[in-house]
Order: sequence, then C-alpha cells, then structure tokens
Amino acid sequence: MNGHFGGGRIRRLVTLSLLACVSLVIFAVEAAVPPIVPIPGVKPGLANVVTLFLILAADKRAAASVLIVRIILSAVFAGQAVSLMYSFAGGLLAFAAMCAVSALLNGKPVWFISAVGGVFHNIGQLCAACVIMSGAVLVYLPHLVISGVVTGVVTGLLTQIIINKLQRSGLLQKFTAALSGEERER
Repeated sequence: MNGHFGGGRIRRLVTLSLLACVSLVIFAVEAAVPPIVPIPGVKPGLANVVTLFLILAADKRAAASVLIVRIILSAVFAGQAVSLMYSFAGGLLAFAAMCAVSALLNGKPVWFISAVGGVFHNIGQLCAACVIMSGAVLVYLPHLVISGVVTGVVTGLLTQIIINKLQRSGLLQKFTAALSGEERER
C-alpha cells in the first residue's frame, strides 16, 4: 500500500485514535471522582499523561491532534459547551509550555516539564474565566499554581514510569514506529 492512505498512515491514525480514546476514558473517570480539594478547577489532570507521552515519545503534531480530539469530545460528552473554552485555553497553553520546555531541556526531567504544563494549564483556564466572568477569579491564582505544580509532578512521574516500562519491554520502539507511519518490515 503505497497510496496516500498506505498501511503506515493507517497504523498511525489507528494508534492516535486509540490514544485519544485512552485519554478520553481517563478524563471521564477523573470527572466522575469527587473533587480532591474544594477549590474550583483543581483536579489531577491525568489525561495529560497521554499528551505528555506523545510530546516526548512521538511528535508534537500527534500530541496536539490527540489533545484537541480529547478536548472536543469531552465537551460533547459532558454536554457543557462553556467548558470547551476553559479546556482549550488551559490545554493549548499547557501544550505550548510543555513543548517549549521539553525542547529547551531535551525532554528531561519529565516531572518538571509536566509541572510547567500543570501551571500553564491553570493559568490558561484562569484567563478564560477572566474573559467569561471577571478578574475577581484571579484570587484563585496562588492555589491553582500550587495545585498545578503538585498534579503536574504526579502526572510527569506517571508518564516517566510508562516510558521506562515501555522502553524495557521493547514496546516503545514499536509504538514510535507505528506513530511515525513506518511500514512494517516483511
């Protein structure tokens, strides 16, 4: 299959689709769990494991695609259109920050890259809240920065564990080959 939708491109599309589903399931499970602390906007953000994994193990385009699909589908399934603005503001700002820090630090340490993403996610959501509501929401900034660091570190450590286990098992190379669209050798 050497056409536009050859076996490698289909494999990449299927792999990214599966990762978007994994990310969406993590988001849905997290949304069903009661808040850890009584501060609006504070949640673990474990669906970001998939985004960070793709930034580090695949490419930024793949990570952005999965992130955007998750944001749109989570808003559709949750039935909350206003959450789309918050999710896009937080998700895209966190994505940009993690990509920049990852490039500057050559992908290490993962926990730090993720912590930066957690902080910028919360800043993005606060910016959206300022537009939708008022600047009064900035009172939450210190709490959200702290929670962004804590949840970001946890997410980063989980991502690092996943990457390490996939490397040791030899699956990381197969996974990156599937995401690069490479054809399987015969």
